[in-house]
Amino acid sequence: MKVLLIEDERKIADFVTAGFREQGFVVEHCADGNLGYEVARRGGHDVILLDIMLPGRDGLSILKALRRAGDATPVLLLTARNELDDRVEGLNLGADDYLAKPFFFEELLARVQALLRRVSGERQNFLIVGDLRLDRIAREVTWCGKAVDLTSREFNLIEYLMRAPGRVLTRTQILEHVWGYDFDPSTNVVDVCIQRIRKKLASLEGETAGDSPIESVRGVGYRFRKPV
Repeated sequence: MKVLLIEDERKIADFVTAGFREQGFVVEHCADGNLGYEVARRGGHDVILLDIMLPGRDGLSILKALRRAGDATPVLLLTARNELDDRVEGLNLGADDYLAKPFFFEELLARVQALLRRVSGERQNFLIVGDLRLDRIAREVTWCGKAVDLTSREFNLIEYLMRAPGRVLTRTQILEHVWGYDFDPSTNVVDVCIQRIRKKLASLEGETAGDSPIESVRGVGYRFRKPV
C-alpha cells in the first residue's frame, strides 16, 4: 500500500512516515502544497494524508482540484483542533475522513486501514483512467469532473475500452462484447458509436475529437489512451 503524505511540519512528517513504514507501507512525503498537488495528480497512491495549512497551495485547494479532476483516491485531512470550519468544508469537498492534531499514530493507522477496507469493497465498482471516471453501479461517467450523458450502448463500449487502457481492441472484439451477437464485419456501428462518444466528451471541454481519450488504430480498431 502506498501513502502520500503532504505535511510541512517536519516532526509530524517524520513520525508518521516512520510509523507507516514499520507497518509495511510505502510512504511518499511532500512538504509543500505545490509539489504535493503535482505528485497527487500523477496518481498511484492508495491514500492521501493531507494537511490543510501548507506553504504554497493549501490542502483544501488541493482536495478540490483532485475531486474536480475525478480523482477518487481516499483523502484523510490532518487539521488543527480549532479548524472546525475547514474540517466541515473539507468533508463537503470530498474528504473521506479527518484527524485533529495532535494525534496518536495508532488512531491514524486505524483510520487509514478502515478507509482502505471500505475502498477495496467499492473500487471494483469504479473505473478511473486519466480524467475519465466510470461508476458501474450508478452507470454514470464523468470527464474532467463533468457528467457525460451516454446511452446504454455508449456506456458499455467506453467501459470495455477503459478496462484495458493502452490495449488495441479490434472492431470485431468490440462488436462481440458490446453488441453481444454477430454483425457483418463491414458494418460501421462501432465507428458511429465511437464518434458519438467523442463528440460528447469534446463538447464538455471545447475540445476536438482528436483530443479524445479514445484513439483510432488505422485498419485495426480502437484503444483507450493510457495516461502518461
